[in-house]
Amino acid sequence: MTSSPAPAIEATALVKSFGAVRAVTGVDLTVRPGEIVAFLGPNGAGKTTTIDMLLGLTAPDSGDVRVFGMAPRAAIAHGLVSAVLQSGGLLKDLTVRETLDLTASLFADTRPVAEVLERAGIIEIASRKVGLCSGGQQQRLRFAMALLSDPGLLILDEPTTGMDVEGRRAFWNAIRADADRGRTVLFATHYLDEADEYADRIVLMSRGTIVADGATSEIKNLVSGRIVQATLPGAGTDPALVADLPGVEEVTVQGDRITVHTSDSDALARHLLTRTAARDVEITPQNLESVFLALTSEGASA
Repeated sequence: MTSSPAPAIEATALVKSFGAVRAVTGVDLTVRPGEIVAFLGPNGAGKTTTIDMLLGLTAPDSGDVRVFGMAPRAAIAHGLVSAVLQSGGLLKDLTVRETLDLTASLFADTRPVAEVLERAGIIEIASRKVGLCSGGQQQRLRFAMALLSDPGLLILDEPTTGMDVEGRRAFWNAIRADADRGRTVLFATHYLDEADEYADRIVLMSRGTIVADGATSEIKNLVSGRIVQATLPGAGTDPALVADLPGVEEVTVQGDRITVHTSDSDALARHLLTRTAARDVEITPQNLESVFLALTSEGASA
């Protein structure tokens, strides 16, 4: 019988404190090969500390981390893991190609520099000095550097910071193509739309522990209710017109458009359509932002 491959990431009961501050409290996380996992949480949730432990940059106070069945530093030494971090790691006086040539010289075996330039979408700026590259271009260079060792696991910390909308889309298309070839991706981001669109699975941290873990659709279903949006001309957008209706939890207004979070979307839609001049009424499930706020707010139970 053929044994199943070791998980790309297997973290068990991770705990890490800095003085009196407990940054990570009992984190368990298993990531299967080929998954794209969004690692989300507010500032101070413990994401960066957890990523540092996954990369072997810091040791847990207790618990264990295995990457492809081995210690993180051993997996990195074998070229199985690469990371794209938010900043640092670049020499401004080198060109993009020189940076990749220098990085490639650190490994016994790498992908061709021309190949990773193309896959990262920066072949046209190969001769440009790093210091003259935009923030988004520097992030794509870090991505190219990470691809050189052809790693089985990519860990990305805010990878699209500084990129415009088109650059973000091209970057994620490249990530998806890599995942389709079997590469595993774990990424932390503040862009919830990226997590919603590109992740196979979402892991949500708050106050040092994982509070939700599952497919995007499953995560959205953790918070009950629906979102009702409608166009109400003029004074019709007064929140008071619907705020006291049964089931209404939150009302926001932008121009003539009203957005209502409610536990009884059918009753609210009937009211809007029969008692007001509402048009373009839409009923949708809770979005990822709503779930994020509900599960990570101060009053949420951990």
